[in-house]
Amino acid sequence: MLDTLFANQFRRESSCLVVSPGRTELCGNHTDHNRGKVLAAAIDLAKTAAVAPRDDMRVEIITEGLPERVDLIIDDDKPREEEKGTSSALVRGVIAALRRKGFKAAGFSAFVRSGVALGSGLSSSASFEVLIAKIISRLFNNDTIDPLTMALAGQEAENRFFGKPCGLMDQIACSYGGIVSVDLEYPEKPIIESVDFSFYDHGYTLAVIHTGGSHADLTGDYAAVPQEMEAVARFFGKTACRQLSRNQLFEELSSLRKAVGDRAILRALHFFNENARVTEATEALKKGNMQEYLSIIRASAKSSRDLLQNIYSPSKPEEQNISMALALAEELLGNDGACRVHGGGFAGTIQAYVPNERFSFFRERMEHYQGKGSVTPILISSTGEC
Repeated sequence: MLDTLFANQFRRESSCLVVSPGRTELCGNHTDHNRGKVLAAAIDLAKTAAVAPRDDMRVEIITEGLPERVDLIIDDDKPREEEKGTSSALVRGVIAALRRKGFKAAGFSAFVRSGVALGSGLSSSASFEVLIAKIISRLFNNDTIDPLTMALAGQEAENRFFGKPCGLMDQIACSYGGIVSVDLEYPEKPIIESVDFSFYDHGYTLAVIHTGGSHADLTGDYAAVPQEMEAVARFFGKTACRQLSRNQLFEELSSLRKAVGDRAILRALHFFNENARVTEATEALKKGNMQEYLSIIRASAKSSRDLLQNIYSPSKPEEQNISMALALAEELLGNDGACRVHGGGFAGTIQAYVPNERFSFFRERMEHYQGKGSVTPILISSTGEC
């Protein structure tokens, strides 16, 4: 089908299909950008592209159902101000990062179908970045670009070219596949461990619930989280919270409050607690202890709400879609299951673990409140190829 759509758009045949999954964050909310630990997974919703190389340096990408069309010449590797915030910036940035690493790149055409919706909280942008890296690897480098290089290229594209500060969790999950526990103390050489676990086989359906609202005007809220954590680190002469200990915060609390403010300290405390929870959650999955894992996820949810404070935008306290969805989900789940803010927060999606036998009821009631199609059950994709 995609081959036919490609041929209809570009008047020639595609040469291959390339797939990049979306991702779900399991634990480690806003820890990756301060060199923390994260637990994440590739999922069964993916971006798939029919592609073919060109004989010049032009890149043209059409995504089914979206009006924006990427059409650019990759004649240099510098960020362009006029491209910031666009898909073109991500394409140029990924290719620039790969070329700097010594990989070959040239023009190509692609027709993309996405199962990872924009604003779904399943990292459409990282999935797209990894898709571009996989296309470059397949078409021009004999599939020799490794997953970590792809992930780092995606992060660079998002940070330097697109203009959005982000960590590395999303890109690693999309490029590696399965459940991965990642230690980013040294971001250029992260420690990545695969974890073999099925939530469904242990009695629970993992789902994301779209709560409404847009991420479009929330870049400032997202940026404030790493900036405030880093301000705490700088007080101690460091660059990231991972270089500090919880005890240091309390030893200098009075001076620290005057220097950086209370919210920054609370967010740093969330970082330390959440970092420890990632290790605990990973061990719980290894042991197959679902109830212990759910208890850790509930603690993570509380920390995001109380310390990290990414449940709603402080500039729009009247709009609390995430808070409302969490309240509804908790009402339906009772003492069995768990729910938490998913991903960046402030708007978008929550995540829920629902007993398999109650999922149909949970979905029906949540969609009654949130709208038809708002609840998406997801499965873990075993590989980055789906």
